[in-house]
Amino acid sequence: MLISTKGRYALRVMIDLAEHQGEGCIPLKEIAHRQEISEKYLEIILKVLVRSHFLTGLRGKGGGYRLTRPPETYTVGSILRLTEDTLAPVSCLEEGSPYCERQVECRTLPLWQGLNQVVNEYLDGVTLADLMAKDAQGGDYVI
Repeated sequence: MLISTKGRYALRVMIDLAEHQGEGCIPLKEIAHRQEISEKYLEIILKVLVRSHFLTGLRGKGGGYRLTRPPETYTVGSILRLTEDTLAPVSCLEEGSPYCERQVECRTLPLWQGLNQVVNEYLDGVTLADLMAKDAQGGDYVI
């Protein structure tokens, strides 16, 4: 699994909007400037987020974008599922994939199912509020 630029930028945009939520609607130009993302590319990402009701977009003077819910209600997993084709580690676990004839005898299927579960549980356990925390280093994983 490789998270695309679109997915990474969507997370950055959502964090940016969460950090500036007290300022009302934030113009696309400001977000693009702060995040160093092209306005054209950012428009594509914002359309996906608005269409899925993660953001509200207002046109005209005083327009821009804002979150529709509090930051603690958005998970990283939910955001990435909007922007990525799949988070599955192998094609047979992708949603809507055809039945695999080898599924019953596949020795590696349990491995991939376990990895898929771990990835999804982890990404669904991290919220925008968690990522907003200034002291979040991401290095707290212990084996």
